[in-house]
Amino acid sequence: MSTSTPLSETRREIRPGLVGGLILILIGLFSLAERFLDAELGLLFLPGLGLIFLTAALLSRREGLLIPGGILSGIGLGSYLVSGPFDGLAGAAPGGIFLLSFAAGWALIVLLSALFFRVMWWPLIPGGIMAFIGALLLSGSFGLQILEVLGLVWPVFLIAAGLLMLLRRR
Repeated sequence: MSTSTPLSETRREIRPGLVGGLILILIGLFSLAERFLDAELGLLFLPGLGLIFLTAALLSRREGLLIPGGILSGIGLGSYLVSGPFDGLAGAAPGGIFLLSFAAGWALIVLLSALFFRVMWWPLIPGGIMAFIGALLLSGSFGLQILEVLGLVWPVFLIAAGLLMLLRRR
């Protein structure tokens, strides 16, 4: 006669309503703080929202929340960097910094999923593309020339892939 209980019953789970409620409360507190403290916190909103989602993912053990958390964190970091410390950069450099930051958000999804859940590899695809384009934007005129050529070539690859798929159907 066993008196043990299943693992799912011994582990206290955080309910989705609790996590959602806490997210809404934190967003409301942030908005009130910005309004009543007369502070310019706008650049911190997206990274803060990303952090809320990442924290909710880890607390609720729901890996799906890593996705909006990583995306918002990357976009927020990029917005902060190009509007703050790297404000005033000319040319394509701000776009490159933004895309590299956005790519870091996608990489964060992979890293946190590997540490706390099962590894999600697919975010490396959009993140890698963004990192590649961001690096080319930061590399100067040579990188811009490569992007121009790629802008002409990638539609041809899509057409070829589509034709290949149609031919395989037969």
